[in-house]
Formats: sequence, structure tokens, C-alpha cells
Amino acid sequence: MKDPACLIPARFNSGRFPGKLLITALGKTVLERTIESGLRYFPANRLFVATDDERIARHVESLGVTPIWTSAECPSGTDRIAEAVAKHPELLQTEIIVNLQGDYPLTPRATLEAAIKALEADPTAAMSTVAAPIRSVEDFLAPHVVKVVIDSNNNALYFSRAPIPFSKEGIPANALHHIGLYCFRRSFLLQYPRIPRTPLQLQEDLEQLKLLESGWKIKVAIVAEKVIGIDVPEDLAKLEEFLNRVY
Repeated sequence: MKDPACLIPARFNSGRFPGKLLITALGKTVLERTIESGLRYFPANRLFVATDDERIARHVESLGVTPIWTSAECPSGTDRIAEAVAKHPELLQTEIIVNLQGDYPLTPRATLEAAIKALEADPTAAMSTVAAPIRSVEDFLAPHVVKVVIDSNNNALYFSRAPIPFSKEGIPANALHHIGLYCFRRSFLLQYPRIPRTPLQLQEDLEQLKLLESGWKIKVAIVAEKVIGIDVPEDLAKLEEFLNRVY
């Protein structure tokens, strides 16, 4: 089996921030910065972008990265990743596939490594993801900040937009912010599009819940810091502020 590979699902028409992946932040597009993050862990021939958009495909090719064409009808990024793997002979021989979100432009190498190691360490798990401690009441209460509760073996018990676990006094010490970085076993990923949607998934609008409801095991690696995601235009200003401060 080949070493882990990275797939970045990339669509142009994001509901809350259309075209965000091609918007420039201090001289580089959001997608370019995401690709650079992936290349800090993966060699160039093990990183691909799954897309249905000509503009994104041309941009990716200009960066020396291989795009894989997928259907415009994919209902989620995970479905897009599954379709790309099914189409690519090399990926069909890869045991672990990393789904790096296109709007996570500053994903640390250590975060990628933690997710991969969590899945490698448990052959009974179908996938892994990552989470970071929640440090502000604003984040703990915010519906757009997804929380995850885990068991003593770092298996996910539940994901929610609600503030979980409950605490009578401020932020509980075990409050975790789920980061939407996923590692999948190839065999499970190819089954993913056939797994029916479930009531909790629809109620919370969280696709990972259909996996828990269907009995699949999700490992959760704990990392020190959350990853900056670009969901709305205001997040671009936060990214630029961070880049100016760090670089």
C-alpha cells in the first residue's frame, strides 16, 4: 500500500462566501495557502485537488498540483473526495486518505500528523479527525463552532453545535472545538456515498453524525490550537491580521 495521500475538496460556489478559495490574502489565494500547508507534510505527487470548477482547476495546475474532476452534484466535500478516489488508480491503492478542507489555509503540519497517527493506531476505526480546547465563552456558545465529546479512548461520542458538555460554571475543562480535518480508510471512504442520511445529521447539519448514528468509530486527536477557517468575508481579515503578525 502507498503512503497516505491528501485530497483537498474545492468548489467555487460556497453558500456563505462564494469564490472564497480564489480570493487573495496578502498576495496568495486561500487555496494556494491551503495547498502550501498540505505540502509541508505530503510530497507534491501525493496531494490532489478535487473540483468541479474550471477556474479552480486552472489555478491548481498553475501551482503544479494535479486536479481531479468531480461532479457538480456532490452533496458534500466527503462525497467529492470519495468520487475522486474512485476515479484515480493510484488513490485506489492508498490505505489512508486525508481530507484537507480548501478553506483551512494555515493547517499546521503537526495537526495533519496527529490525525494520521490517530487512525493508524486503531485498525478498528473508520476515520479520524482533530479537535482543540475551547478557551472562550463566545466560541463555546457559538452554533458555528462545532463541539465534540470523546470517551476515555479518544473515540467521538457526539458532535454538536450546542455547548457540550454542560457545565454549571463557565467553560468546562473538556470542551473541545472540532476541526473539520478528516482521515479516512480507503475502504470506508468508498462506502461513504451509500450511507443514508440520519435524523441527528439532519437536525444538527453535521455529516459526521450520520457515521456515529450508523455505528462507525471516529478517532479524535487533540491538538493545541484551532485552525483558522475561512467561512465568511470577515474571516479573511482575521487571516490577514494573523499573517501580518506572524510573518
